[in-house]
This record gives sequence, C-alpha cells and structure tokens, in this order.
Amino acid sequence: MNPKSFYRRIEGELIELENSSLLREVPDLDYGAAKELIFKGRKLLNLSSNDYLGLAEDERLVHASVAAVKKYGCGSAASRLVTGNFGMYDELEKELARFKEQDDSMLFTSGYAANLAIIDSFAGRHSIVFSDKLNHASILDGIRLSGARHVRYRHNDLKHLKSRMESVKDAENKILITDTIFSMDGDSALLEEIADLCDFYDTMLVIDEAHAEGVFGQGRGIAHERGLAGRVDLHMGAFSKGFGSLGGAVSGRRELVSYLRNKGRSFIFSTALPPAVVGANLAAIRLVAENSSRGERLLKISRELKGYLESCGFNCGDSESQIIPVILGDNVSALAARDRLIEEGIYAAAIRPPTVPQGTARLRLSMRADLTDDDLQKIKNAFAGLKAGRI
Repeated sequence: MNPKSFYRRIEGELIELENSSLLREVPDLDYGAAKELIFKGRKLLNLSSNDYLGLAEDERLVHASVAAVKKYGCGSAASRLVTGNFGMYDELEKELARFKEQDDSMLFTSGYAANLAIIDSFAGRHSIVFSDKLNHASILDGIRLSGARHVRYRHNDLKHLKSRMESVKDAENKILITDTIFSMDGDSALLEEIADLCDFYDTMLVIDEAHAEGVFGQGRGIAHERGLAGRVDLHMGAFSKGFGSLGGAVSGRRELVSYLRNKGRSFIFSTALPPAVVGANLAAIRLVAENSSRGERLLKISRELKGYLESCGFNCGDSESQIIPVILGDNVSALAARDRLIEEGIYAAAIRPPTVPQGTARLRLSMRADLTDDDLQKIKNAFAGLKAGRI
C-alpha cells in the first residue's frame, strides 16, 4: 500500500466524480476534426469539433503545411524572441493585421496562452478586471494569475455591469474582457453597449473572438460585423477553430501589441509554434479573406437546425451562432442522450458542470459548413427520435 495519504484523498475524489457522472476520460476517437470521426471503430457524424468551416482537412491547408515543413523542418526550437522566428511568422502577423484591419498582430501557441498574456501584461494587483460570468476558463485563469481584483457581472446583464463599473469608477486601471460568442451557449455579447460603458468609465476593452472568427463579419469576427472594431483595444482570436489549425493571436493598436510582446510571459517563455502550423494558418487566413461564403452558409444552416430543434420542444437557449446547446438539465440525461445519438450515427458531446452551471448539463452541437442536406436531415431525424423516446 502506498504510504502517502494524499493518494487516499485523490482516490476518494475520483470515486465522488464517478458517482456524480462527472468523471472525464479521453474518448476513444480517431479523425476527431473530420466531418465523420471514428469512435470505437464506428464512423459517426461529428457535431463536436470546433472545425466550423471544415478547413482542418482542406487540401490547400495541408499543402501549405507540408511545404512549410519541407522548407523549415518540424520545430521552431526556441521562443520567438530568441531564434524561434521564421520569415513566414512575420508574414502571417502582417497578413492577420491587415485582415483584422488593425495596426499590428502577434502569434501565441494557443488562445489560452493569448488570454493569459493579455491579462498578465495589462493587469496587476491594483487593477480591476470586469468579466462576464460565462467567459472562457482562460480568461478566469488569467485574472487569477494576475492578482487583479476580479469583478464578475451576470451574463449579458448590462444593468448589473453598469452598477459594478459605477462602484469603482475612480479606480485608475480598469479592463473589461468578454467573449463575443460564448462557447457553451452560442449567444453573443452586447458589444455596442459594452463599448459605450467602457468609453464612459475609461476602461480598456478586450474581446475574445475565438468562436466568431472565420464565421461572422466576413470571417473577421463580431466586432467587425457590428462596425465596432475601432472601439476595441485588443482583439484576441484563435486559429484552432474556424481556421482549422492551431494557435492564438492578438491584434490591436501598435503600442498595445508592442507592450504585450515585451510583457506577455506566455509569449516570452514559450517555444514558438512549429512551421507546419504557421503554414496552415497562412493558407487559412488567405482562403477566408478571399471567400467568406462558408461562414455565411454555416450560420444559415445553424439557424435552420435551431428552429427545428425548438419546434420539437428542445431548449436551445439564446444561441445565435453555429454553437447550439441542447439543454437537458441533469448529468445522467445528458450522457444518456449522447449515447442514444451515437447509436444513430451522430457524435455530440455531453457538457456537464463545472464547464456549465449546475442543472444545465447539455449536448453542445458544433455545426459545420461542410454538412450536406442529407446530413442535416439525419440530425433532425435523430433528435426527433430522441424527443419521442424512440432512441
């Protein structure tokens, strides 16, 4: 028997998680980004990947990735500030800045790392950071690590946010950070009203466009779609979702990006992305810049499916994007629904607390631009059967 007592505590917590239907394991998947993944040897229609535009297997990205490896090799071998920089890294940052219509951009190894760097660089012990209650975990972790005072406001509750901002209006260093498309609910931030409040209360505005880029605003995100890009101080985005690759990025005014480049610890102390990834990212940006029709079709079919699910009696919340929650309530029901859909040839992830609030366990449907009419009918039939108890 292991003499260390902490093992007993950990074993007890694992048993508690299992009894609450909250124990997580890496699923037995292959081809997890593809439209049809392999789950335990079965081919299933994939409604769980964030490859919203279906670009992860696009031949243009694959070719660009292979070409980058042939030219530069497999690894970057150092941080960007040492020797981990290549010509195409600078090229990607310049193209991204033009695409986002900003002064400058910089790359990160992930969107998570980008959010950590933003908050770590611009906030400290004497700062106040306002954050929507449903913001991504990377934002919450960044605030925690920065030591800033974390002021959370109820999801999309402008009255509550205003009261929070009014209560600390004399503080010198204030930042508001919000997702634009919320990853588990698929709804959007009230960005124009938030920008108004940030102007009035002299607050830096940072937005996380990870789930909006590639889809909204001709691929540029919610801020561009709503004509607010110039009122946002920093735009965070990710290549790992709509662009079908990997990495995070921050775009904004030149002096802010320069400051981030000098202060962001997750940038300074991380080995740079490998050339294969940067090559794919360049191809993805160019593809979306030239033709945004995939994002437009994605939103069209997402609205259609949400309307159908609601007509069947499912609760899809306030989703207005390609992310459609099917809120079922308890953990057991969400897991059972997932397993029933698998039997019908569909893979939809069951999302449970703490990722979502207690009592809101759900299936999270991630729609894809490459779904055909036959695929959509298959999804509708499966959910109709699920509601009727036939599966």
